[in-house]
Amino acid sequence: MRAETIDIDQQIGEVGRILTEQEKMKGVLIYALHQIQADNGYLPGDVLRRLSQNLNIPLSEIYSVATFYKMFHFKPRGKKVVKVCLGTACYVRGSKKVLTALEAEFNVHNGETTDDRALTLETVGCVGCCGLAPVATINEDVIGEIMGKKKLDVLIKSIREE
Repeated sequence: MRAETIDIDQQIGEVGRILTEQEKMKGVLIYALHQIQADNGYLPGDVLRRLSQNLNIPLSEIYSVATFYKMFHFKPRGKKVVKVCLGTACYVRGSKKVLTALEAEFNVHNGETTDDRALTLETVGCVGCCGLAPVATINEDVIGEIMGKKKLDVLIKSIREE
């Protein structure tokens, strides 16, 4: 059997070329959102409106994609993002107390960022370090076994360090 070279554009026609161009713009969207967040620390509304115009994608679709992924944020975030695990093992071993102590120490609630943008405090369902419960992360660093005032003070000191 002889291999034939088939021009896909000839088979699909003009509709295929139009769809391909639209799909190319959608394919750029996630990358563009990552880059915008890297440049700004979050996804500012005015930048998303310009992106919508430049890619010819409805703003509602851009928000639909961005809100689907937990990694995208619409408000400025702190230099340090502290996540307290509230998974079962951590919760049973006192992570709620850790969260309450951090909220009081930094005058911020879960999901909020300090006015100076030094800290964003969040909770997560599980960090995956159940053997070290209770656990918190500072950016990507894991701090485990946060039981008692001494270990809590170590956590707070780590957050305050530059």
